[in-house]
Amino acid sequence: MSFTYGITGLGIMGGSIAKALKKNVVKNDEKIFALDKNPDSLKAALDQKIIDRAFNPEETKEFLSSCDFLFICLYPHTTVEFLKEHKNDFKTSSIITDISGVKSIYLNDYDSLCPCGADFILGHPMAGGEKEGYTNSNGDYFKNHNYIIIEDKNIKLPRGITEEEHKKNISFFQDLITKMGFNKITITDCSTHDNKIGFTSQLCHVVASAMVESAEDREITSFGGGSFEDLTRIAMINSPLWTELFLSNKEKLLSHIENFKNQITKIEELIKEEKSAELEDLLNDVRKKRIDMQK
Repeated sequence: MSFTYGITGLGIMGGSIAKALKKNVVKNDEKIFALDKNPDSLKAALDQKIIDRAFNPEETKEFLSSCDFLFICLYPHTTVEFLKEHKNDFKTSSIITDISGVKSIYLNDYDSLCPCGADFILGHPMAGGEKEGYTNSNGDYFKNHNYIIIEDKNIKLPRGITEEEHKKNISFFQDLITKMGFNKITITDCSTHDNKIGFTSQLCHVVASAMVESAEDREITSFGGGSFEDLTRIAMINSPLWTELFLSNKEKLLSHIENFKNQITKIEELIKEEKSAELEDLLNDVRKKRIDMQK
């Protein structure tokens, strides 16, 4: 029996997912279809034999009705609008997932976007590159990285999907992303996801951006030994996407920023007042905490 994986949005993440599927998952008569508004991305994926068929936006309904497992790789609010517009167009009993870096936005008007007859499982691959576009995609981005799956009491099953079917779909999803290269899967709810990602991802992009913005000049990397480069790699940022992520998770992100500012102030005061013993104690504590985080 044939099985078709679909990808909506063939940018860096959609392209990387397609390549990981092609390399590690797809076998026999299984296929990969892709939908994108950029004909160059579609042509490149076809020429590289990463996808088996390309669809433009005018062919969306045909595309959706053909996919057994669909990754929606669009910006968060665009994903919401796509689901609302096409909630009746998905293949019956198919599995749909997203890759959005913020999840609570789905809870605001869930009934209007919940697919009919298809299972919707929110997900977030914690990997990728700092650049954008299909040309920068890489199926190896996902090796030994984390994947987050959302199970939230506020998200009800779509009409036509039973609890037993949903459990089987979750199991299938976990097996699929493991084959793609991910080595740790975390299951959590929307609020916890947004709080943790607000810290481990969004705050890091804020800090990296502030570091670059505070640089004295653009030749500063001539004096770099790796620290600045490591801290600011992610500052080569996709500004429309990250603006949307920051604002969509505003409350939780601002809380993390406030706490970070407090820690900066604390270190600043110890340096200013030359409290060497306390500063050394703090740095030792930081070292121990970071080592524990690796366990």
